[in-house]
Amino acid sequence: MTQFGNVTADQMLAGSSVLSRSAEEFENDQSVEAMWTMKAIEHAEVYFNILCSVDPKLLRLTPHDDQIYKTFRETFPNLKVDKIIEDDFKSEEEKQKWRPFCEQFKGTVEDYNFGTLLRADCEGEYSEKNSILTSRIQFYAIELARNREGLNDGIRSKYKRTNHNI
Repeated sequence: MTQFGNVTADQMLAGSSVLSRSAEEFENDQSVEAMWTMKAIEHAEVYFNILCSVDPKLLRLTPHDDQIYKTFRETFPNLKVDKIIEDDFKSEEEKQKWRPFCEQFKGTVEDYNFGTLLRADCEGEYSEKNSILTSRIQFYAIELARNREGLNDGIRSKYKRTNHNI
């Protein structure tokens, strides 16, 4: 059985319904943080395994991919998405640009603000050094750009094994 800190995977699955409750109900609850972390890791593993199996240009991440990508490139036309530098991505100035972008998808994109892991360098797999915590909509925007702009094309040939574990 997988264990994360003092919380087992079974306990996290049993408590996953807690994650749908309002964040204001919790004050630095470590078990909830562990559940969020496990959910983000699970999402990353699934996504990377899909990237290793499917032509990224054909991959649909949401029913709103076209709008997300169009809005992203209108808002951030020159943002290089191959290698994300976390400090540049999360500076106060950048947060001011990202906030309105993200909020326009509230109510449209499910779980738009969930914590999600993003690969900093699109040529690498998820690892402690190559992962940045972002919102789900930022993940979608960056990964849609990487997929549509051919930056994830080499993943299938580079990582042929299955069941990637972070």
